[in-house]
Amino acid sequence: MTKRITFISMAMATLLAGGLVLGPLGSGPGRIGTVEAKPITVQAPYGAPVSFADLIEQVSPAVVSVNVTSEKEVGDLAGLEQFFERFGGAPPEFEEFLERKRDEEGNDGPRTREMRALGSGFFISPEGYVVTNNHVVADATKIQIVLTDGRELDAELIGTDEKTDLAVIKVSEGGSFPYVEFADDHDVRKGDWVVALGNPFGLGGTATAGIISADGRDLGPRSPYTDFLQIDASINRGNSGGPTFDLNGRVIGVNTAIFSPTGGSVGIGFAIPSDLAIQITDQLIDTGRVSRGWLGVSIQDVTEDMADALGLYEARGAIVSELVSDSPALKAGVERGDVILSVNGNKVENATEVTRVVGSLLAGSSNTFRILRDGAERTIRVTVGERDESLINQSMPGATPERSNEESGDKAELGVELMKLDSETREKLGLSANDAGLLITAIDRQSSLRNAGIP
Repeated sequence: MTKRITFISMAMATLLAGGLVLGPLGSGPGRIGTVEAKPITVQAPYGAPVSFADLIEQVSPAVVSVNVTSEKEVGDLAGLEQFFERFGGAPPEFEEFLERKRDEEGNDGPRTREMRALGSGFFISPEGYVVTNNHVVADATKIQIVLTDGRELDAELIGTDEKTDLAVIKVSEGGSFPYVEFADDHDVRKGDWVVALGNPFGLGGTATAGIISADGRDLGPRSPYTDFLQIDASINRGNSGGPTFDLNGRVIGVNTAIFSPTGGSVGIGFAIPSDLAIQITDQLIDTGRVSRGWLGVSIQDVTEDMADALGLYEARGAIVSELVSDSPALKAGVERGDVILSVNGNKVENATEVTRVVGSLLAGSSNTFRILRDGAERTIRVTVGERDESLINQSMPGATPERSNEESGDKAELGVELMKLDSETREKLGLSANDAGLLITAIDRQSSLRNAGIP
């Protein structure tokens, strides 16, 4: 496990007592403002620019550094318990192991340390709304932004969305701030010039340039609702939450991750596309949270063999493998074995795409699903519900609702890949239907679990 996706805020935060901190559908929030205030706009040069200096000079005042203070539990036990919480609690076979760890750490309760982290952000309104990454401000007890002129301003958290790794904060004091707009048409192509600004390694005010290397990138289970832009403009730890601009000074992406075997930039970075960022930040500003549509199904990609058996000309769509009781899909008449071909007239290629489309639907809205059943296509109208992660995880043990089968393995911070036990896996392992647990499919040599004695 040498190659990895690295989410680029300053997760390598240090203690306050330590030394140098090194670091990383609506109206559209970018258009919020007074009549007098106008967003920064730039006249793009014809062809390849001789210099990006004019662009960078004009948009830089809208880009900020984000300084975060938080309290973190320390010790292996805290990490283990947080890890198992993601799966609804530790399996019975791990309880003895956890009890032993609790005895080793003593009965003084969890220890905490004050941590600092650095990231980036940018103004999207003159009132002081700032977009950044969720992983930059998650668990923050104090947030400050630093402007290009050196001023430090306190900010408050407006809302976060872990699934897209987006967050909105707002400057606490009044004022009018220079701001930029999202590119709401998202008309970008592979090879277009881009400029990334941010606060890499705490250096602040740094600009890099490159091109869009690819779009529609899938980074797996951590980001189920995002088709990332891949860019080769250098982004590093501390660039998290910073903007990627086109040559018109519009934000086409929010920098969030890098692919790196070394931990530093190797020219493969990822940005959340602006069209998704508009949807999410709108909701966060309006309500402080994100509402997603929910069908209540477990789905998987249609393979070539499945397509042949079902009479499909190509392997596309998503096949329904399970349904949650009393779910919107079940109420609407969706059945196990149905293949979802399109939603509201828009074709879907695979299970991941179905997940993203359904997640973007408004809870309570009626939508048209084109399905294949018994060799014939038919249309079903479904009034989608609102996705509740905690209830969903409890309602369908052993299955992953509205997610592709590639998400069955989950790489966590402890350095292991796990798979929830389904009926087929239990049968292969000789377990009963009542046996609960998680199957370890891979483990890092440096994993805390391996160090604790788990092979």
